[in-house]
Amino acid sequence: MNETELLADRFEEHRGHLRAVAYRMLGSLTEAEDAVQETWLKLSRVDAGEIHNLGGWLTTVVGRVCLDMLRSRTARREDPLDDTHVPDPVVRPLVQADPEQEVLQADAVGIALMIVLETLEPAERLAFVLHDLFAVPFDDIAPIVDRSSAATRQLASRARRRVRGAAPSAELDLGRQRQVLDAFMAASLAGDFEALVAVLHPDVVLRVDSGALAGVAASKLVHGARTVAEQAMLFREFAPFARMALINDAVGFVNVVEGRAQSVMGVTVVDGRITEMYILADPERLAGLALPDALG
Repeated sequence: MNETELLADRFEEHRGHLRAVAYRMLGSLTEAEDAVQETWLKLSRVDAGEIHNLGGWLTTVVGRVCLDMLRSRTARREDPLDDTHVPDPVVRPLVQADPEQEVLQADAVGIALMIVLETLEPAERLAFVLHDLFAVPFDDIAPIVDRSSAATRQLASRARRRVRGAAPSAELDLGRQRQVLDAFMAASLAGDFEALVAVLHPDVVLRVDSGALAGVAASKLVHGARTVAEQAMLFREFAPFARMALINDAVGFVNVVEGRAQSVMGVTVVDGRITEMYILADPERLAGLALPDALG
């Protein structure tokens, strides 16, 4: 085995961690893979023998790559990110998670948090993700954002306040989450409007991202239990195709028709009721998701 192959093997040991960092930074699984590949290219161009802490070096580099991608994305985008945008979900079976997804599963972040992260400035997002989610010291983050450690700490602090103010304190017990989702599905299958309303928080928010090709009207942001229940009744014909799965860190559904995913729905459950629903129905992005063979 030559030096390049040895270096590649060492890099592969860190790939899962780097994907986890990049996904939280970018909210896109495809872009996360691109960032990891760019990190490998940068590693292959330097003298690895001079790197004393490969894991730390790679984390710093992938963070810098993601920061550049976020800044480029912001510069290209003429309008702010639409309120209906749903980040790429990580879909796993309720049991026996795919070993390749284990690092993404560890310390998994909910879609609610991913949506809040999309509202942060690129440097704020980097400081928060690297420090709060991956325990990278501010002294190591500061050079990436070209600021002092104190200023970098302030970036993370501002981001943390935004996250605390916007991301709900959700139910963490998967069993209780499943009970709520079972009640929601039973009401949908039965066409029981009042039962649907009962399982929804009065101020529930439904976010549907159907993608650019489907047109603006297909994506929507809906507020209120009765309005969201009406939407559920409109699409109850698809309820028999719903398969329960873990969507990021919570129980949700994947609608599978003839072997193809038609939508992925994640939820936030608080005090026994659904407070937020996030549906990705963008055919192009759904086609790029790696779905597990076994779904509930």
